[in-house]
Amino acid sequence: MLLDKKFPLSYNLGIIRKDMFIVAIVIFATNVLSWKFHNLIPDLNPSIPAFIGSAISILLSFKIGQSYDRWWEARKIWGSIVNDSRNLILLMNAHIKEGNNKEIKIIAYRHIAWLYSLGQTLRNQNPIDNVSDYLSKADFKDLVNYSIKPLGIMQQNFEHISRLRDTDQIDTYSYVKINDILANFITYQGMCERIKSTVFPAGYRKYLHWAIYVFIVILTITFHDYPLAFELVLIVAIASIFFLLERSSIQLQNPFQNSPSDTPIKTITRKIEINIKELLKENDIPNHIEPHEFYIM
Repeated sequence: MLLDKKFPLSYNLGIIRKDMFIVAIVIFATNVLSWKFHNLIPDLNPSIPAFIGSAISILLSFKIGQSYDRWWEARKIWGSIVNDSRNLILLMNAHIKEGNNKEIKIIAYRHIAWLYSLGQTLRNQNPIDNVSDYLSKADFKDLVNYSIKPLGIMQQNFEHISRLRDTDQIDTYSYVKINDILANFITYQGMCERIKSTVFPAGYRKYLHWAIYVFIVILTITFHDYPLAFELVLIVAIASIFFLLERSSIQLQNPFQNSPSDTPIKTITRKIEINIKELLKENDIPNHIEPHEFYIM
């Protein structure tokens, strides 16, 4: 997630570097053709590129709004995961019979494994990296039977809670409450998977992208009487604003792509792990993940 800090120039230029190179080529090519076929190309009224630029601005605003909605939904889901993770441990501490701290710890650590596995799955990383430290050897080995590893981990916790109920280590009311929270985690996982698998309409993105290039061509023809150096700087500056907005919307619409603009899954997961271990009165408490220069992951 991008922080409220000054972005380095290299980051901004890196986002649109390729597009700016193409823009420069388009400007030169359009000028060459304008000079060569100046008799065939009429002088354009400045209101024409102004109208096209305004239309593109409106479309970009709409796209950014829709993209932010996807990003914000992902952030709200992980905020709910934080809340329910705390509720899960508090309920187990309060309602699982005394003397069963080991059982609580197994379930809690298995939940931490689910968090890491889910985050890595959403970011197209290995879903079982670093989760073996939180699972028993039997639980870790059992994951081979599941194509969706986080779902397998959650299944193990459901079965564990059921065993505690069957052996009267937890009363029916508390069992239902804890079971409901575990069901919430499955819902959150499904919501994240929906965002991940639902692609933003590609046609809309491509048409808008090409519309910006059409705008650049028309703007270049309109300004063909200006000195080339001035024209180049001016149009590249204008185009960079449009492309930065476009690229920002593309980054926001994919909140699980392991990029600086992502939902900070790893940071949130570490925060939950710290909360859980503190509630369990553990001594080995990890540190919070420090932000990078201008973002957190």
